[in-house]
Amino acid sequence: MNIPFLDLKAQYHSIKDEVLPEINDVLDNTAYVLGKPVAEFEHSFGSAHDCKYCYGVSSGTDGNHLVLWALGIGTGDEVIIPVNTFIATAWGATLCGAKPVFVDCHSDSYNIDPQKVEAAITAKTKAIVAVHLYGQAADVDGLIDNLRLMNYELKEKGIVKNNKTGQEIFIVEDCAQAHIAEYKKVKVGGLGIASSFSFYPGKNLGAYGEGGAVITNDEVLAGKFKMIRDHGSERKYLHPIYGHNYRMEGIQGAVLGVKLKHLEDWTNGRRQVAAKYRELLKDVEQIRLPKEMDYAKHVYHLFVIQVNQSITQSVNHVSHSNTRDKLQKFLSENGISTGLHYPIPLHLQPCFQHLGYKKGDFPVAEELAEQGLSLPIYPELTDEQIEYVASKIKLFFKK
Repeated sequence: MNIPFLDLKAQYHSIKDEVLPEINDVLDNTAYVLGKPVAEFEHSFGSAHDCKYCYGVSSGTDGNHLVLWALGIGTGDEVIIPVNTFIATAWGATLCGAKPVFVDCHSDSYNIDPQKVEAAITAKTKAIVAVHLYGQAADVDGLIDNLRLMNYELKEKGIVKNNKTGQEIFIVEDCAQAHIAEYKKVKVGGLGIASSFSFYPGKNLGAYGEGGAVITNDEVLAGKFKMIRDHGSERKYLHPIYGHNYRMEGIQGAVLGVKLKHLEDWTNGRRQVAAKYRELLKDVEQIRLPKEMDYAKHVYHLFVIQVNQSITQSVNHVSHSNTRDKLQKFLSENGISTGLHYPIPLHLQPCFQHLGYKKGDFPVAEELAEQGLSLPIYPELTDEQIEYVASKIKLFFKK
């Protein structure tokens, strides 16, 4: 049996008759950038996350940058970021000229650990990015509760203020992997001052190319989003502020508009696949299954198991000859594609060497980097395929 890590062809064929007419309509009307398809998608996607304002952008990475840029983050500022995330989260800060400050993840949720944020906050801290990693919401209330212990109070949604110094810190969400995920029965995206989403093709809601969105309930901030993504302009050839070209293409808006109608069903399908994996693998003592926190409705962009193992480290921090790697190789030999998210934590990336972090600074994230293995998960997976994956994992540990 051959099981890809992600089967975008299966998804495409299931909606081909819906999506092709929408693409052709964009071509017929030559609405290549922004336009009606994008506007309609923005309205629907914002509504799906109970937010008033949504703007389609050119990628999730651009969305990360746009949010912090619009908040006034700049040179000399610091932005707290979970060390266990894709590097695009950090680009949001660095592209603004700010310094990313890393925090370790929680051992159960894999998201930013609220109790470890205190040590990272300085007088230069301007924002904290809560990444909803793998499809599970970060503990935003836990984060705010721990800030309260440091004399911060919630000034307004997504902004905390220090009672003694007056310092304000923005709470920002990176929802790149968490479309319509829930935190305490509330959709992500509106938990902080603003949020960014990615529609990279492999995401739960993926475009046919690059795409992203930023959403907020703050009217003033929304106005900045709209201007910055279009060269700092409200009307052609007048540019009151600095901006960039972060506009969404019309075809991507049309594709995403079709796909959004299926997202809830696809999400339920992912949750069913995850439940099936849990049932079949619950007795395999050598692996640790991902935990769904009691406050979250996980949308399972990824299903990351941890493989107990003895680690041998190389000089460049990539693990070799360990059980996780051997399991991945065994599954590949049996036609099963898997993924590693993420084998080198951000603090050990060469581009961040100047920040002065070293191996051992963030032990939870480092352990996950060494032990984590992402299994195939998408709504089109059949029970037979899931059972095949589970059977090969069990066979590996019986050898």
